[in-house]
Amino acid sequence: MTTNLSGKSVIAGIGATKFGALPGRSTISMNVEAIRKALQDAGVEKDAVDALWVKCPTSKFELMYGQKIAEATGLQPRIGGVWDQGGASNIMMISYAAMAIEAGQCEIAVICFADNPKTGSAASYSRPRGDDALYGWFATLSSYAMIARRHMGELGTRREDLGAVAVASRRHGAQNPNAQLRKALTLDEYMALPPMVAPFCRDDCALVSDGAGAVVVMSAERAKKMGVKKPVPILGFGHGQTSWEVAQRPDMTSTQAKIAAETAFKMAGLSRKDIDVAQIYDCFTITVLMTLEDYGFAKRGQIGDFVKGGNIEIGGELPVNTSGGLLSETGMPGMQLIHEGVRQMRGEATLQVKNAKHCIISNQGGVMHTHASLILGQ
Repeated sequence: MTTNLSGKSVIAGIGATKFGALPGRSTISMNVEAIRKALQDAGVEKDAVDALWVKCPTSKFELMYGQKIAEATGLQPRIGGVWDQGGASNIMMISYAAMAIEAGQCEIAVICFADNPKTGSAASYSRPRGDDALYGWFATLSSYAMIARRHMGELGTRREDLGAVAVASRRHGAQNPNAQLRKALTLDEYMALPPMVAPFCRDDCALVSDGAGAVVVMSAERAKKMGVKKPVPILGFGHGQTSWEVAQRPDMTSTQAKIAAETAFKMAGLSRKDIDVAQIYDCFTITVLMTLEDYGFAKRGQIGDFVKGGNIEIGGELPVNTSGGLLSETGMPGMQLIHEGVRQMRGEATLQVKNAKHCIISNQGGVMHTHASLILGQ
């Protein structure tokens, strides 16, 4: 028997640190700050929290990391754990919290993530890629560049299409007072930049950032009883995974984002036409193009037409990454997109989409290995 969880759980609170260079801050201290702010936003005392899901820092794995966070925060969870699905972890943890709440395993869950690759170590992002490192395959950048070149070769995607994503994120980030990078970018400026790993230039790539974010999840019924001021309903979620490394994949121009979105839309009982705003994982510009294709907002090979002319900017048909995304707000993977989705549904975003009622959010991990979709409503 299938249980429809649409609307049964809500995001009751969000909290984050500053983003950028935070020298001297441990990931534990940043998580504690984000959790404290999220609980304050939800109006929840920490003693009421009985679940804690944590994404382990990418830059430094630690054993029993979830217990360290619980101890530092003063929480006593009865369920939870440390998750690693790369940048897809945040939505996945929210999904499992919603399922655990429905199953009666917990009542109020905290989900959090912190990392400090900017002032700590970013070595995990530049590691050699197995035996192929002998031929120059190093770092995350080269992997995504390979995918982008294949997408361009098979489907006719142009650098201008990649540039449209960069321009939109930078335009939105420039108007976000909390963004790490507040500098708008024109398409001409983008096209004039030299390549780093072709076809990518500097502004195709996510920022390197320190920071943390957290959310509080509970049932809609519990939120009503507690008088939570602005709960945001979780209408749908879905997951998808590609277990093979890039060079072994039979198709490099699509991902399991398609499966994740189909699952989320089915749960929510919505279609693409119902979505008013999107927060799409943008570790690299190609990721946004491919995700929008896989989500069904554009047919394969036609994504360039969809993103051109400001269509994904505020005021366009589908505003994307309205706080700047990973390309401008912060490179902290995934949680900031959820926060902006919550702000849009609350009507509190700096660049608020008028009459926005539904928001879709994507998270992605590895080199398009994992994917998670989340649909929020009002």
